[in-house]
Amino acid sequence: MTGQFSRATARRCTAPGVLTAALVLIGASGCVATPHYSPATDTKADAAPYATYYVGSRGDDENDGSSPGQAWRSLARAERVALEPGDRLLLQGGARFTGTITLGSTEAGRADRPVVIGSYGEGRATVEAEGSPGISVHNTAGVRIRDLTVTGDRAAYARDGGINLYADRPGGGKLNRVSVSDVTVSGFQVGIAVGGIEKGNGFKDVTIRQAKLHGNKDAGLLTYGPEFEPGQPAYAHEDVDVTGVEAYRNTGDPAADDRHTGDGIILGAVRHATVRDSSAHDNGSTSATEAPSGPVGIWAYDASDVLLEHNTAYRNHTGSDVDGAGFGFDENVSDSTIQYNLAFHNDGPGFYTYTRKTNGAHKDNTIRYNLTSDDGRKLPRFGGLAVYGHDVRNLRIYQNTVVMTALENGRSGPALRLMDGQTGVTVRNNTFVTDGSPLALVDRGLTAKNVLVQGNNYRAPQGQWAVQWGDHAYTGLAAWRTATGQERVDGRPAGLTVDPCLAGGELPDVDSPGDAHLLAPECDALADKGLDLRKLFGVDPGSVDYFGRPVGTPPPVGAALPPAD
Repeated sequence: MTGQFSRATARRCTAPGVLTAALVLIGASGCVATPHYSPATDTKADAAPYATYYVGSRGDDENDGSSPGQAWRSLARAERVALEPGDRLLLQGGARFTGTITLGSTEAGRADRPVVIGSYGEGRATVEAEGSPGISVHNTAGVRIRDLTVTGDRAAYARDGGINLYADRPGGGKLNRVSVSDVTVSGFQVGIAVGGIEKGNGFKDVTIRQAKLHGNKDAGLLTYGPEFEPGQPAYAHEDVDVTGVEAYRNTGDPAADDRHTGDGIILGAVRHATVRDSSAHDNGSTSATEAPSGPVGIWAYDASDVLLEHNTAYRNHTGSDVDGAGFGFDENVSDSTIQYNLAFHNDGPGFYTYTRKTNGAHKDNTIRYNLTSDDGRKLPRFGGLAVYGHDVRNLRIYQNTVVMTALENGRSGPALRLMDGQTGVTVRNNTFVTDGSPLALVDRGLTAKNVLVQGNNYRAPQGQWAVQWGDHAYTGLAAWRTATGQERVDGRPAGLTVDPCLAGGELPDVDSPGDAHLLAPECDALADKGLDLRKLFGVDPGSVDYFGRPVGTPPPVGAALPPAD
């Protein structure tokens, strides 16, 4: 089966054929994509497989393939065998094999006895695809892919997924259990793609772990599905676990002016999904300048119950004048959380939420305990943390630390950017630091009925302290509070303007993931100064800070406590 990527471009996905169509859809209406990583090892299935077939560099296609000494030589020979549940197809470690490996609807199929595709001997085998996916899983599951390097040629780069899972069965239904682990995928339109554009089709229990996805055109990892229906939300994929994935130098397509390209990890058309301990960096460097939307490091769309935690996103770029962010919740995301992540030196904001659709489907999300430093490097107007679009509802932003410093040309962006069109947004217990731009920049038309800003700390160690609220610039916390009703709780003043005494100085310079500690406070000036979120608002304040230190009551202001003495 050839690669099928479809419906992955609502706001940020792309793939040729189905893949490109999908990406275009994401650009047009909402993304459809989701990453996956390997599930727990089924030792029973591995220990007692139905049959094991070997392919080796010195094999012979006239052999029976039953042992390393009787290995086949080519993937073409292996393709002639239908793999039954429990079978294993193993390629010689350190060797390179041209072609593709396909699993169709009559193969595999049992979650409790997966077909294994992997390497034997020392090192990883390499699958070199020529104008096709490296590994294609079509209308089946019960598959484990492990310990492989998968590369594509120019034709595969234009249109295929390196490891491509696709479902379009008549009658639909979710295919159960696929795992991908310890792989490197490069040279494709999308590194790993999981899709099902026909209504009712998709995958469940998908895990993707310890994968390096680089040098792909549109995205490192993408999940996608059919067009989202807000009145009857349905999700192509369920229970997706992405852990330990590094998506980097997926540069984008400079000719793709119809969609975003150059993304890291995209979760679309998915319910119950996690991206953890992963990173997206140095993506999007050659994405199109005229594209209607740009790439993002790690983000979700058309999704519910998504958790992004303990990840890093840095030096992600956009060729156009939009996006280029670290982390985001895009169209039609609900009941989802971004927490304990680090973003720095991205072209766009470190963290954002966005929707262009007024349908009530972007709701009940949380952004908490994150660190962002010097984002907005190309697009400072979007700030370090941004909320924009037409209909974001009931968004909770709390316990974050946001630092923004000026560019070499003197341009700087706000720490907090709030645009019109929001309802029920709360911003509490955050630390905002800038050196030359308003600490907060808020559109005209937003009032306390739309947005509540309470209990935050605002610091401008260099330049003028300022908050731009609508048409008015306020140069003091008291004046802003009096004029707008913000930074009040039950009529009492709230908010602070104290030095957070960050470890890296008043304006820390974060250049690598290991520099996160520079954004931690060294004194207790904000240690117990936060609002008691649970008591006052019924909001879970979380049990630990960004660094895993126990949070007391009340919590700190910002994402972190000072280290214990």
